[in-house]
Amino acid sequence: MERLTRREEELMRCFWAHGPLFVRELVELAPEPKPHFNTLSTMVRALEAKGYVGHKSFGNSYQYYPLVSETEFSRRTLGGVIDRYFKHSYLGAVSALVEEEKISVEELRELIDRIEHQNTERS
Repeated sequence: MERLTRREEELMRCFWAHGPLFVRELVELAPEPKPHFNTLSTMVRALEAKGYVGHKSFGNSYQYYPLVSETEFSRRTLGGVIDRYFKHSYLGAVSALVEEEKISVEELRELIDRIEHQNTERS
């Protein structure tokens, strides 16, 4: 699945938060200064071409809805970051977080406990 621009990701967040939307509703939800209808329409069609949204026809209007859940998007995005910046190594990513002091040893212990608990539940 193709990567999203920052603006496309913002639009997806609108769909995830509000469900199916018409472009005019996206314009209403946008902060000031409001983007032009045609600009948002072009961006939504790009999201559709990338496989992130679908649409239903209502006369000559389209209502767009997400095809990808926020959870799925988050997982794919994290996987892409791990692949690109940490050579496919989740351990490398966690090590970088520890080195940058973004995660503490105590938090790592909690994570290990959680993983061990999940593994015993599956057994």
